[in-house]
Amino acid sequence: MSAPETNPVSSDGIEPFGTRELRDCFGAFYTGVAVVTTVGTDGRLFGATINSFSSLSLSPPLILWSQRRQSSTFPIFSAARYFAINILAEDQVETSRVFASSHPDKFAGFDVKKGLGDVPILPGCSAYLQCSHETSYPGGDHVIFVGRVERIETTGRPPLIFGGGRYLSSQPLRTHADA
Repeated sequence: MSAPETNPVSSDGIEPFGTRELRDCFGAFYTGVAVVTTVGTDGRLFGATINSFSSLSLSPPLILWSQRRQSSTFPIFSAARYFAINILAEDQVETSRVFASSHPDKFAGFDVKKGLGDVPILPGCSAYLQCSHETSYPGGDHVIFVGRVERIETTGRPPLIFGGGRYLSSQPLRTHADA
């Protein structure tokens, strides 16, 4: 059995941490869940669950998301001219799980629409962003994809949240400003 991966103590004496501790720390930041989708040059549909999605710029309208270089769909998304960010609604936990799996036909049972560049749009989501590939950057064991937002749609459905290793629903908090 190998020892857990750690980072060396830095020159300022900061203690090392392992990959598990780092993942747990990242998990303290609760975020939405999305499925990024595209279509391959052969017409096959591809999708992957992500929580690395973020807005980047309003002018021009840009978003970013990242993918592990070792992902089986990495070559497809790297070559894609268009992709869609399907922001999952709180009742779409199973959709998140399907697209996070290695299931051979992740789109089976989904009544998808065709979006920009024929990318698949999943039904029932909270919001949709259809994007053209703007650029990408290396980021350690991931690649950061930047997309130019070409089309948007919001449905008003509450989003699915993920954090601390769990799926959650969003509930507004009552604050002094609400009183």
